[in-house]
Amino acid sequence: MLRIPLLDEAERILEKYQDHPKVCSSDVLLPVYSNQKTNQYLREITKEVKINKELSFHAARHTFATTVTLANGVLSKLLGHTKLSTTQIYARVIDSKVSSDLDILRKKLKD
Repeated sequence: MLRIPLLDEAERILEKYQDHPKVCSSDVLLPVYSNQKTNQYLREITKEVKINKELSFHAARHTFATTVTLANGVLSKLLGHTKLSTTQIYARVIDSKVSSDLDILRKKLKD
């Protein structure tokens, strides 16, 4: 079990789905669909809004990992990784993260 503070947007999404049949009849907080079904929905959305890029559940998770969590130093915990090596394989390191990590290391070495 892991306790993570939620962003306001995440709390609103949880509230929106609290009465959904898939949530009420199980121990999940959101309706859970298979990756295949999620990918099907993503294809429908991209077609509707005229996005010419193939999206997938995996791509969405990777994007979240690299643009939101990695840049803010919370990637491993949010993705449920227990080993840093798993996180390193999964997420490409972005320049701003490398720079900030080096700044932290520099400060530690000076002290």
